Amino acid sequence: MSDISIDALGQAMGDFSNHEKHGFDLGAFVGDLAFEEDSGSEDISLEGLQQELEECQSDEVVSNILSSGAKLRDYAKGVENNLRKVELDSIEDYIKESDNLLSLHDQIRDCDSILSQMETLLSGFQEEIGSISSDIKILQEKSMDMGLRLKNRRVAESKLAKFVEDIIVPPKMIDVIVDGEVNEEYMKTLEILSKKLKFVEADQAVKSSKALKDVEPELEKLRQKAISKVYDFIVQKLIALRKPKTNIQILQQSVLLKYKYIISFLKEHGKEVFMDVRAAYIDTMNKVLSAHFRAYIQALEKLQLDIATAYDLIGVETRTTGLFSRAREPLKNRSAVFALGERIKIIKEIDQPALIPHIAEASSLKYPYEVLFRSLHKLLMDTATSEYIFCDDFFGEESIFYEIFAGPFSVIDEHFNPVLSNCFDAIGLMLMIRIIHHHQLIMSRRRIPCLDSYLDKVNISLWPRFKMVFDSHLSSLRDANIKTLWEDDVHPHYVMRRYAEFTASFIHLNVEYGDGQLDINLERLRMAVDGLILKLAKLFPRPKQQIVFLINNYDMTIAVLKEAGPDGGKIQMHFEELLKSNTSLFVEELLVEHFSDLIKFVKSRASAEDSSSNPERSITIAEVEPLVRDFGSRWKTAIELMDKDIITSFSNFLCGMDILRAALTQLLLYYTRLTDCIKKIDGGSALNRDLVSIQSIMYEIRKYSKTF
Repeated sequence: MSDISIDALGQAMGDFSNHEKHGFDLGAFVGDLAFEEDSGSEDISLEGLQQELEECQSDEVVSNILSSGAKLRDYAKGVENNLRKVELDSIEDYIKESDNLLSLHDQIRDCDSILSQMETLLSGFQEEIGSISSDIKILQEKSMDMGLRLKNRRVAESKLAKFVEDIIVPPKMIDVIVDGEVNEEYMKTLEILSKKLKFVEADQAVKSSKALKDVEPELEKLRQKAISKVYDFIVQKLIALRKPKTNIQILQQSVLLKYKYIISFLKEHGKEVFMDVRAAYIDTMNKVLSAHFRAYIQALEKLQLDIATAYDLIGVETRTTGLFSRAREPLKNRSAVFALGERIKIIKEIDQPALIPHIAEASSLKYPYEVLFRSLHKLLMDTATSEYIFCDDFFGEESIFYEIFAGPFSVIDEHFNPVLSNCFDAIGLMLMIRIIHHHQLIMSRRRIPCLDSYLDKVNISLWPRFKMVFDSHLSSLRDANIKTLWEDDVHPHYVMRRYAEFTASFIHLNVEYGDGQLDINLERLRMAVDGLILKLAKLFPRPKQQIVFLINNYDMTIAVLKEAGPDGGKIQMHFEELLKSNTSLFVEELLVEHFSDLIKFVKSRASAEDSSSNPERSITIAEVEPLVRDFGSRWKTAIELMDKDIITSFSNFLCGMDILRAALTQLLLYYTRLTDCIKKIDGGSALNRDLVSIQSIMYEIRKYSKTF
């Protein structure tokens, strides 16, 4: 169709071209166009004309025609002429462009020819591509098939290669296992042998293979040879542990741990031999460590300093000894039995290295038992830590440790149990309890649980012994013979000093621990010593001596307790209250001794005096004048005597100063009340010249306060 259309267009263009050559007459071609009235036309219906006219009224052209009055037919003819002119102009323009249109036609025809050739060529290509696509599909299918077969062959090859590698026994491996020395290369060869043995034992498919029948006897021979060889090697190393002066830790770390794979190999492929090696190691280390601890304990025992015996109790009188007992140093001169003193340093030095006995012995040093106790258990902790870590690393099990240390534990118990049963040092026992507590914390920080049960056992054994010794001290106070303990001396009693130092020691040892049971025991001890000191005080003939004795003992106790801690707790507060109450009693006794009449008058007459309500009991000048004269004549002398009395009565000068100040203050109060009473008496002004001024008394009080 396109070819026909193009040819038709070309034919038409050719005709136009021929006409142009011969002179083209547009008028002849178009013809005349005439508009004549159609006289023969039928009558036109005018129905609806009015409505159309109204609709066209808004049209500008129609409005102009109607308003100008021109005929419609003339106007239509003009429009037709214009249209004809425009049409002719358009045709003329088309004719002018005919050459260009003809050239365009030729070009289109050439393009159509080329496109037809390309269509033919592309159709050929399409057929060839279809053929290639089918070939590619065939090749793809072949490639996938070949890839799958290759993958299967590789899998089979890898499994077969692994099988061959795992089951074959290389000659070099045989040479190393049979003739080689046990070294790092031997360890690597053992690992290879272990893998082969595991491979043969684990895979059921291997057990049914024919290749195994050839290899299995050889593997078994190698296994037996390897087990025999490494067993001899390990036994030789264990024998080295038994040599004297061998550093066990260095031998374990630098030698045995290098060959720990031997133990793994024996555990997997020679269980019976492994158990023999395990038993041999346990036996060796048990004996070696037991011997080391026994020797160390024997050396420590030479350094022990005896602190207390069964007779060294708070309430025991020191001047008598048993009938057959040897003479001992008086206990009251050995107050360190009850004082903590420098022994507290052992807690601060808890993690210091253990004592070296021969160095201490060469220096002729002696130590309380808690020092030896700490040193022994420090050595035990360090040895146990090293052995526990080694057993876990070398044998891969922790239970072996407890079998090894059954011997050392037994050796320590053989030493400690008799010492504990003969220990009467309560402070030493409490120090050992604190040492065990700190050792438990150290082992906890190391994350080594192997000594938990042992340390708990020691702690449990220490507490009952401490309670027994503490109760012995308590009983010595409750059952004390006051007649043998009493001495005619108002200064602090040695029993009270023992108690104060003993109590201060335990308060100090309990500061960071808050042991409620220990606080209860100390309260029981305090109640016992309260009863004893009161009984001793009553043996003094005069009340004043009794009070001085109590004040001296209470003051000394408070001073010792303050050294243990700034607050002192309930016990210190208790003795401070007793000191305060007895100080008030002593002040009254002292003033009554020198100013008995004055005090008696002030308490009886001045307090009850009320002249307005009871005239018969009014105080008279004659009644107070002797008191005023007596006070004025000797008040300074009396104060001096009081001063000397206090100096000789009280050991603590600071305490004496406080008591003298309190006595003078109380005297001033009594005298002030006397002067107030005189002012109320009629004619009392007559005594003013005999009265001592308050300022004078205050001056004396300040003077004596400065002398202390």
